[in-house]
Amino acid sequence: MFSFFTTNEANDALPDVIKKFEYALAKNTEVKKIEQELQICISTTNSFESYVNLKQKLNSAITKFYESVELLENTGVIVKSIEQGLLDFPSKRFEEEVCLCWKYGETDIKFWHEKDSGFMGRKPIEVDDDTLV
Repeated sequence: MFSFFTTNEANDALPDVIKKFEYALAKNTEVKKIEQELQICISTTNSFESYVNLKQKLNSAITKFYESVELLENTGVIVKSIEQGLLDFPSKRFEEEVCLCWKYGETDIKFWHEKDSGFMGRKPIEVDDDTLV
């Protein structure tokens, strides 16, 4: 179910979102590790069995990664980048649809941006919660 977040609602949801983000990040790291193992296998062995086993392991890891992203997005956030640690919380500011912006490592929601400006357009939240939905 889609909904807009106020700043307070986004901050209340943040601990659960962070936990789910960290799980997705770990799954992404696992995929990258297996991809590296697969590249090494391709260049150092002629064994189809080793290759096929690693490929199946990679397929399973990719599935788990996408499942973790789905769990994260089911909280209502928009994943912008797992690698860069960027998530957006849909919101409204004076009836305009905007995003409350969070970067991995931040402890609360302090920034927002227009839908089309992204991370580089982040602005500090300087208004009270009533103006953000």
